[in-house]
Amino acid sequence: MSSNSCSACLDPLDAGALPAKNPPAEAAALWPAVASLSLGVFGLVTAEFLPASLLTAMAADLHVTAGAAGQAVTATALVGAVAAPTIPLLTARFDRKRVLLTLTALLLVSNLLAATAGSLSVLLFARVVLGVALGGFWSMAAALAMRLVPERLFPRAMSLVLTGVSIATVCAAPVGAWMGSLWGWRSAFVAAGVVGLLAFVVQLAALPALPPRDQASLKGLRDLLTRGPVRIALLAVLLVISGHFAGFTYIRPVLEDVTKLPVAAISAVLLGYGIGGFFGNFAGGWLAGHGERYAIVAGSAMIAVLAAALLVGGSSTVVTAVAVSLWGFAFGAFPVGFQTWIVRAAPDQAEAAGGLLVAAFQIAIATGAIAGGLIVDRTGALGAPAFAMVAVALGGLLAWRRGPVPAMAGVRS
Repeated sequence: MSSNSCSACLDPLDAGALPAKNPPAEAAALWPAVASLSLGVFGLVTAEFLPASLLTAMAADLHVTAGAAGQAVTATALVGAVAAPTIPLLTARFDRKRVLLTLTALLLVSNLLAATAGSLSVLLFARVVLGVALGGFWSMAAALAMRLVPERLFPRAMSLVLTGVSIATVCAAPVGAWMGSLWGWRSAFVAAGVVGLLAFVVQLAALPALPPRDQASLKGLRDLLTRGPVRIALLAVLLVISGHFAGFTYIRPVLEDVTKLPVAAISAVLLGYGIGGFFGNFAGGWLAGHGERYAIVAGSAMIAVLAAALLVGGSSTVVTAVAVSLWGFAFGAFPVGFQTWIVRAAPDQAEAAGGLLVAAFQIAIATGAIAGGLIVDRTGALGAPAFAMVAVALGGLLAWRRGPVPAMAGVRS
């Protein structure tokens, strides 16, 4: 089926989601505009991950403890969780291109503030600004991708957008650490600022005008939570993502205490995880194109099996290295799967639904990290993958039994 087919040939969801007179952005795929979203995501996630690789240097330069400097990460996550559902409400009447450019400008401002911070308070303020940009951008990314391509190409578009996450996951920490060792920790934030500026310029050139379409409101958010498909999606996120982060956040104790790997080998195994996630993103996009439920169920089943492999054979270097790398590959299916699920569950309120999804992700990350830490402290390193195995399996089972079934699985281009 060609992307230039008549409106009567579009999927029912597409017809219901679009207004009667579609603007040019919705008539055909605008891949440069989608790529500009991916570049913005790359800049945001890079900035989000930088403190992890620069923590000790930041703490020493600002004369604070490493724990205090680490709150730069906490500030971004908490503000992002709040900003995700509220930014669509506060900007409901503004052109989405202008809103997106404003959020990308905040990314640039955040990096410049961090690069010139002379105190912890300034650094934390910079990270709060980043949290606003991060939450707002993520809340709208899927909704805008849906408007930039025909509905049948949406999973492919989200896979491209999320490639920015995969590349940042692989590159941000090691490149940040390398730059910090050569030119100081501030240089890494200067480089991240350059990425933000590039993203702004590309979005300015590539994005079409996108007049507001959703009627976001507090009542709309409450109404979304009354929809069964939305509630099921959010519950699946809480189970699957909390399980994943409980297992992966505490994978290093497994590598050190169970597998007995040296630091160099641990770095190599974690690099394998990042590379696996990069390719898993594309595989997840392909699966989600056939049905987002399949991507989530496949990823969940893989992680449950891999967590069990760590419980049984975690003392083996080969088993552990393969399991961790494949874990990254499996996780790559979740972002595109859940993003596709949530916007198709609420195409009339895609931005608000995206905000709820981002908030659910943040809550799940925090819940998983806390639960994993408590379990590891009480039961040892293997307690985290045990928790991950159970939680992810339950989330995958929920997606299999209650997840969306493709309405027109036989209509493919």
